[in-house]
Amino acid sequence: MTSNRENIDRATVRDFGAEWQRFDQSGVPNDEMARMFGEYFAVFPWEILPPEAIGFDAGCGSGRWAPLVARRVGHLHCIDAAPAALAVARQRLAGHPNVTIHEASIDAMPLADTSMDFGYSLGVLHHLPDPAAGLAACVRKLKPGAPMLVYLYYAFDNRPAWFRALWQLSDFLRRAVSKAPFWLKSLLAEIFAALIYFPLARGARLCEKLGARVDNWPLSAYRWRSYYSMRTDSLDKFGTRLEHRMTKAEIAAMMERCGLTDIRFSNAVPFWCAAGIKR
Repeated sequence: MTSNRENIDRATVRDFGAEWQRFDQSGVPNDEMARMFGEYFAVFPWEILPPEAIGFDAGCGSGRWAPLVARRVGHLHCIDAAPAALAVARQRLAGHPNVTIHEASIDAMPLADTSMDFGYSLGVLHHLPDPAAGLAACVRKLKPGAPMLVYLYYAFDNRPAWFRALWQLSDFLRRAVSKAPFWLKSLLAEIFAALIYFPLARGARLCEKLGARVDNWPLSAYRWRSYYSMRTDSLDKFGTRLEHRMTKAEIAAMMERCGLTDIRFSNAVPFWCAAGIKR
């Protein structure tokens, strides 16, 4: 785990700030947002939260999940290190008086240790230099018995070898594109969305309607998503400089080392979403 250095990659933070400025998620239809929320929070144990629970969103970005969480809890702290992203989040959350926004990195969240009733960090920890240190920082803020939900990029451990080979080719491209100026990788991401994401996603949708199984169809998770989401995630995929991928077993082991127990994984996309309880 990170010890004497800041657990943040500033270039990655700047890129995500620019991404959320470009795609503030206002173009995502409400029903699609609700469906994605259900996918990400499928294993979150809402039923164990106390009345008027207080918790945090570690790495909130544009704040897209916060309105759906805030209506279910007493208070939500939204934390992110990117000022540009928080500008978007503040606009989205202006009508939610039970939300407080903080500009801070995950290892410097302005919350007292053992004070939170729940926490979640979706799509953030795998962009830190040390994901385990980031998760440990989150768990420190939780009360004993409080749940923590995470989403970390999977290592395609539940996919066939040919699928993993395709990803390796795409990752080679990501490593090159992500180093480009933001305007250029944004342009390339738009091209990838039009020529790769959209055809594969809609092809999977058509084949599913015809009765075929599309579990291992590349980008089949986008078959019911809007083109706006494809454009967003194309930039997210190819524009990100730093990412870690972990197997289900590696994530479970990391969560246990960080003080979580009763770990549950969602067996549906997106992979991997997992929830655990602080010991």
